[in-house]
Amino acid sequence: MSEPLGSEGTTRRLPVLEKAPEDDGPRPGPPPEPGPDPASAPSSGRFWSARRVPAAVVALLLAALTGVLLYDIAAVRADRPALHARRELARQLAERPLDDTWVLVGAGVAAALGLWLVLLAVTPGLRDLLPMRRPHPDVRAGLHRGAAALVLRDRAMEVAGVQSVHVRSGRRRADVRAVSHFRDPDEVRADLDEVLGDAVRGLGLARPPALSVHVRRPGKKG
Repeated sequence: MSEPLGSEGTTRRLPVLEKAPEDDGPRPGPPPEPGPDPASAPSSGRFWSARRVPAAVVALLLAALTGVLLYDIAAVRADRPALHARRELARQLAERPLDDTWVLVGAGVAAALGLWLVLLAVTPGLRDLLPMRRPHPDVRAGLHRGAAALVLRDRAMEVAGVQSVHVRSGRRRADVRAVSHFRDPDEVRADLDEVLGDAVRGLGLARPPALSVHVRRPGKKG
């Protein structure tokens, strides 16, 4: 279809508008990206404590001793007598033998404090926090041992025949002690092994604890 345009009688074809195809439903999008392989997920080590209290105590003590020492050095440089405590300490160290009781006690205390600080520096701490699996490298989570014990206790109470349960959750083992009041203890223990096994796997821990289940009859009253 065309029509004359202008005085020269030239023609120009009008643009043809094509009808859009009918929408037959949502178009398939790009395939979803595969999630991370649990086998290739990064390992989850224990959480490290910041050790703020020991670090603050050591820093304060070192700052105080350094301040006293600098003050004493400045006083001596200004032709003033040294502190009595430093003079007395120097005299005691010069006169007392190495096998003296107080020298041995002081050396033992200093060695114990040094070993304590080294132990704090090389151990992670936070024993009550259980590391969970890391499906993504940027996400890290932990579960408190008390919360894990509470979950296992609630699941154990759902087993028929269980009257009461006491759960103690550790980093390597979960100790479960149940009391059965109307079923055979062996049957109750078999059900607890199955139910608590699923519960432990459902916690998502990096190192699931081993189960130790004990079932007994309630004690006789009177």
